[in-house]
Formats: sequence, structure tokens, C-alpha cells
Amino acid sequence: MTKDIDSVVLNFSPTSLTVLNLVLAIVMFSIALELKPQDFRRLLHAPKALMTGIFAQFIVLPALTFCLILATNPQPSIALGLILVSACPGGNISNFITYRAGGNAALSVSLTAFSTVAAVFLTPINIAFWGSLYGPTRTILQETAIDPVSVAITVGFMLVLPLYLGMSLNGRRPDLTARLRRPLQYLSMGIFVAFVILALASNWTLFLQYATAVATLVLLHNGLALAGGYTTATLAGLSAFDRRSITIETGIQNSGLGLILIFGFFNGLGGMAVVAAFWGMWHIVSGIMLAGLMARTPAPGYNAKA
Repeated sequence: MTKDIDSVVLNFSPTSLTVLNLVLAIVMFSIALELKPQDFRRLLHAPKALMTGIFAQFIVLPALTFCLILATNPQPSIALGLILVSACPGGNISNFITYRAGGNAALSVSLTAFSTVAAVFLTPINIAFWGSLYGPTRTILQETAIDPVSVAITVGFMLVLPLYLGMSLNGRRPDLTARLRRPLQYLSMGIFVAFVILALASNWTLFLQYATAVATLVLLHNGLALAGGYTTATLAGLSAFDRRSITIETGIQNSGLGLILIFGFFNGLGGMAVVAAFWGMWHIVSGIMLAGLMARTPAPGYNAKA
């Protein structure tokens, strides 16, 4: 069965892709309503936690992903799906989960923002670099002839532009954004989850058929991501308050962006799409469970900063 997954293409209409782009932009806009330019300046004066999170996200996780691929030798499309997910920035739900875990929510939001901006350059670079190191995935990349510039433009319009607009509105009308922030975040996340479920409905038989082929790998991959974030933050000597934020931020990936790239540039290649979709569901479950465990023991500094 797993051999067939490299040739399976999931159906996703151009209209559906446009709607998913719009929904993802709204989600990013709602996150940006939490930010002001001075938040970035404050982090730049104390950049250790921020740089550690970016390092864990774009260096440690892709390297761990490559090691996992070498150790398990999955089908090429599944391997490339894992690489692509690891190359995406942190997912938007990480901010909510970090807050529930008693971690540094302000750092989490800032990491999401910074990793989103960095993703314009680092996401296509990581896909091309790590994908080219593994022979089977290198073949897919050569056949697809993916243009890193096109990927960067897609990431920029879907993530960076709404981030800028949300921050601008928050700077000019903080009274308005204070009323919009929470309702819009919950609404946008609800719409996003509902849309992904509806989009998968037309491919549900194929998804269920091949989900078992990627389930174990996705669980291992997500576990590596969380462990990588925690270990990196620990080695950097960060506080438990910041460590929780970086752990969750590294383990929660923007699988919505992954789906957009897969359907936009890889024609909905089966193994990649199933990996990203399964990741999108599982990391919510694992993140909420981890938050529940972390919240049992308050991190020093939580009461003062939450």
C-alpha cells in the first residue's frame, strides 16, 4: 500500500486553495493583533530566548527530521512531507497552547511572528537543502522543479502581509484590536479547522487508506520536535517559563501553510498531503496533552508575566 502513496494525488480545487489561503491569512492577522513594534524592539534588546527558538525551529528540527528519515527510510513522498512540515514556521495554535501550559505566551507570539518573517527565506531553503540530501526526495524536487522564489512569495503574501497589517492596526487602534483579538482568534481557528476537515472530506477514503502509513512517523516526528525544542532551550540555559514556550513553538508546526505549498507546488502529492494533514490534527492533541502536564507545575515567573 505504501508504494502506491507516491503516485496518489489528492483532489483540491483552485477555489478551495484560494479559500485556504484566505483563511490562513485571517488566522495570521488575528495573531498579529497581539503585537506592537515595541514588542520586537524589547526582544531585540534581550534576544537570547528569541534566537534560541528560531534556531530550534529552523536548524534543529529539520536536522532531526533528516535523521529520522535516514533511520526509517520512508517512501519518498512521505519523507518529503516530513521535510516540508519541518521547514514551516511555528503554528498559530502554539500561542494558545503555550498560555495554557503556563509558559511565556508573549515570547510564543513573538516567535510565531519572527519565524513567520524568517520563513519567507528559510522555508524554501530548508525544503531545497534537506530534500536534495536524500536521493528519493531529490528526485521529486527535480521532477517538480519547485521555484524557491515562488515559495517565498506565497509565504510572504499568506503570512507576512497579514502580520504587518495586524500590527499596524494594533498600533493605530489598540481600543479596536482589544475588542477584536480573542473573538477573531477563536473564530479564525474554528474556520480553519472546519475548512481542513471539509477539504479532506472529498479525499476521506484515500486519507484513511494511507493515514496508517504515516501515523507512526508523524507521532515520532512530533515527539522529536517537542524534545528538540526542550533540549535546545535547556542547553541554552533558559528559564522554565521560556523553555515551555520554545518546546511548544518547535512542536507545533504551521501545517496549513504546508498544505498550501503541497497543493500549490506539488500538485497534492499523496504522501506529502497525508503527512501534513495528519500533523495538523495530531499536533493539536499532543500540544493540549503536554500543556495539561506542564500546567500542573507553575513555571517561575508565570504569575508575574502571564
